[in-house]
Amino acid sequence: MTAMTTTTLHKAAVVVADERPRERRRGLAPGKRLPAARLAGPLLVLALWALASAAEALDPAAIPAPWTVVETGAQLWTDGTLVTDILTSLQRAASGFAIGLTAGIVLALASGLTRTGEALIDGTVNLNRAIPTLGLIPLFILWLGIGETFKIAIIAIVVYIPIYLNTHAALSGIDNRFVELAEVQGLSKPRFIREIVIPGALPGFFVGLRLGVTGSWLGLVVLEQINATSGLGYMMFQATNYGQSDVILVGLVVYGVFGLISDSTVRLIERRVLSWRRTLSS
Repeated sequence: MTAMTTTTLHKAAVVVADERPRERRRGLAPGKRLPAARLAGPLLVLALWALASAAEALDPAAIPAPWTVVETGAQLWTDGTLVTDILTSLQRAASGFAIGLTAGIVLALASGLTRTGEALIDGTVNLNRAIPTLGLIPLFILWLGIGETFKIAIIAIVVYIPIYLNTHAALSGIDNRFVELAEVQGLSKPRFIREIVIPGALPGFFVGLRLGVTGSWLGLVVLEQINATSGLGYMMFQATNYGQSDVILVGLVVYGVFGLISDSTVRLIERRVLSWRRTLSS
């Protein structure tokens, strides 16, 4: 009787212990995404810049105050100069980016899906990657002239290399078990590429796409200072000759805004396309 009572009490104690609210462990994930969190850093930099300018801790001739840069930008916009330069830069960046994007995707698919393509393409692209792209400018000027063509060609090279490398790495990293499963299921080559290869390579492709978008703006800054008559880089180069640091900062701010907008756009598309993934950033 005593043994039965003891057993019963023990079971009751276990049940009561299980019904107690368990202490919740602290999650290892970063937590929920904050709205517009990526703007916190730039806004902090802007606030520090404004505070330093208001406290006269910065030399106005070297680093003008934010409100001075805004006034200069508004004046350039009203004059029509800034509008023309922005449109010219956007056209150059878009043309070079479109060519680089197409070349990167085509070469990555040809190299990642066939051994012959890998043998012919991968080594050549990596050799091109090892050569500083901006170091090709003198040679491209001799080949294509000093007009718009060589600028677009250089931007295309800057763009296609990261897109190719990341897409090719994603293609090569697809688990071989998926290939074996596709063979067992009797999938055709087009269906295998459409249902397994492309979804598996998309994460790497988007990483390369973000790097390519950023690279197009970085290359544009240098290229527009070479025999250009318009563009943000040309505007900044002319401002350097006259010591107009406020104009230079206007150009840098515009470049930064366009870079942030384009990167955020790619991130948004990536989240929509890869909504099936469960990652730390989800």
